[in-house]
Amino acid sequence: MVGIIIAIIATLVIAVPVSVYIANTRSKKAMEITIGNAEDKAREIIDEAIKAADAKKREASLEVKEETIKARHDFEKETKERRAELQKYEQRVLSKEETVEKKATTLERKEQSLASKEKNIETEKAQLQELQAKHLQELERISGLTSDQAKEQLLSAVKEDVKHETAMYVKEMETRAKEDARKKAKEYVVTAIQKCAVDHVAETTISLVQLPNDEMKGRIIGREGRNIRSIENATGVELIIDDTPEAVVLSSFNPVRREIARIALEKLIVDGRIHPARIEEMVEKATKEVETMMREEGEAATLELGVHGIHPELVRLLGRMKFRTSYGQNALKHSMEVAQLSGLLAAEIGVDVRMAKRAGLLHDIGKSIDHEVEGSHVELGVNLCKKYKENPIVINAVASHHGDEEPESLIACLVQAADAISAARPGARSETLESYTTRLKQLEEIADSFQGVDKTFAIQAGREIRVMVVPEQISDDDMILLARDISNQIEENLDYPGQIKVNVIRESRVVDYAK
Repeated sequence: MVGIIIAIIATLVIAVPVSVYIANTRSKKAMEITIGNAEDKAREIIDEAIKAADAKKREASLEVKEETIKARHDFEKETKERRAELQKYEQRVLSKEETVEKKATTLERKEQSLASKEKNIETEKAQLQELQAKHLQELERISGLTSDQAKEQLLSAVKEDVKHETAMYVKEMETRAKEDARKKAKEYVVTAIQKCAVDHVAETTISLVQLPNDEMKGRIIGREGRNIRSIENATGVELIIDDTPEAVVLSSFNPVRREIARIALEKLIVDGRIHPARIEEMVEKATKEVETMMREEGEAATLELGVHGIHPELVRLLGRMKFRTSYGQNALKHSMEVAQLSGLLAAEIGVDVRMAKRAGLLHDIGKSIDHEVEGSHVELGVNLCKKYKENPIVINAVASHHGDEEPESLIACLVQAADAISAARPGARSETLESYTTRLKQLEEIADSFQGVDKTFAIQAGREIRVMVVPEQISDDDMILLARDISNQIEENLDYPGQIKVNVIRESRVVDYAK
């Protein structure tokens, strides 16, 4: 319909202008004839347009029908394909259901079989328990022992076997380890000791000041003893003026104060003017001189060892250790020797030599202030190193060189070894008689505390202990374990330089008389 209307409108649009044109060019009569012809033409055009529209309409209708038929055909084809797929799925599902049913049937059969087997096993187990009980009763009747007694005998035999095997294994491993370690350790230590030669100065709690003559004693004492009191009050040192010719003894447990008093007194003797005001002035000068001396000694020690970058306060405390002794061994000299030995040992095994020297030099730094601050020199040394931001390796070496903490590096172990070498070297340290006898007594008490020990003798200046055991109580295998236990107990309870040899002796004697 829309096509017909468009055709009619197009015909009218064309016919009207044509009619107007003809009317304008011709006369009225001709115009009438022309109008008639135009109307006929218009009707013809309209008829043709209507016919064309009907044809278009029929073509469109045919196209629609064809598309509908095609769409229906496609839909039917797709539907058939879907149905075929669904049929396949249904067949698969049916086959799977059949398989599941078969497996379920098989499982039911297996369950029934297992249940019957389990019943049989329970029956056989009950029969076996009865047979075991009868067998055990028969064994007890034949052997004359109960099961508990038999177990005890078996455990005792196994225990003895295990003890023997353990003792033999421990002995074998210790022997092997000692052989390997002895060669390497002796090589390293001997090499380090040969390369290190350090002199030691033994200090005591007194200092001796020489006088030019005995008249000087009176001037030092002063009128009514005011000069000697001024010196003692200013320095904290006791002056002993006795019958010793031309000498005054200074006594103090603080070596720094004793050194200040010595320098001040020598200056007063040289100056000749001895009175309270002059004494205070000289003591002040001597204090500054000792402070300068301590700093110079610390710097000289670091320079000699090639250890640089240490905090100036730690350098000053190192110099102060020159006036500190331990068992008669000069603390600064000992620290320098430990640093040298640590560096040599580090070079032997291939670790940082400079760090080893640094740790060895600072390992006893706490001794520089342990007269003034409470706490062990290990704790004080750790606090000082932490305060002045030393390397963690150095801090651990300071903390572990007496076993208070576990060493965390090879350098810490080297410092331990170097410290022991320096302290245990013959002549390096001198112990008092009281501490010496106390240590020997403690050694013998530790060994006597173990069961089966008959007699104990500490010999070789406390470096060896001989333990006599009762042979009826201690077997040959027990001796190995006993020696190890005594060694561990000594390591835990005693402080000593070097090492102590534990020698366990078992002797069997049979006595008879001929009558």
